[in-house]
Amino acid sequence: MNKIVSVNVGQPTAVTAKGADGVEHTVVTGIFKSPVEGSVAVRAWGLAGDGQADTRVFPNGQVHGGALKAVYLYPVAHYATWRKELDRELPFAQFGENLTVEGLLEDEVRVGDLLRVGNVLLKVTEPRGPCYKLDIRMGIPEFKRTMRSTGRTGFYASVVEEGSLAAGDVIERIATDAGQPTILEVFRRET
Repeated sequence: MNKIVSVNVGQPTAVTAKGADGVEHTVVTGIFKSPVEGSVAVRAWGLAGDGQADTRVFPNGQVHGGALKAVYLYPVAHYATWRKELDRELPFAQFGENLTVEGLLEDEVRVGDLLRVGNVLLKVTEPRGPCYKLDIRMGIPEFKRTMRSTGRTGFYASVVEEGSLAAGDVIERIATDAGQPTILEVFRRET
């Protein structure tokens, strides 16, 4: 059964991190999210109480947030693998996801899939392309490359119907098109 394990939000925060040049810089990032209890409102721009720091728009899309990246989902199954590989505890929201989900792996979910969760309707849009802010969150230089090499990236969704959701809510895939690529296929093509 597909369901939400954890709902996670956070506001942009300034952190100090070493850049590729070896010099410490202040970076503002929304990747530091935490699990929240109870029902959370979901709007076209994302979850109530959540924010993104870098919302620049480029010809190939928005960096973070926006209509096509309103909600970031990450499979809970990957946590056990990462914990073993990294030999450390990892709390939910560690990867900056809004929804930690049971089921819905990258090689099963297709672009365009419609997911009903609570009274919210989400549409799967694209895989996550991890950036240097994940390195900061993990405290591991170039962790983004490790995540990319595994394909365990999670994926984004747009909000088709606003509403609310909570941990424990069942996620029902109400539409899929076998002619569309899986998230993993799209990710592999782009990297």
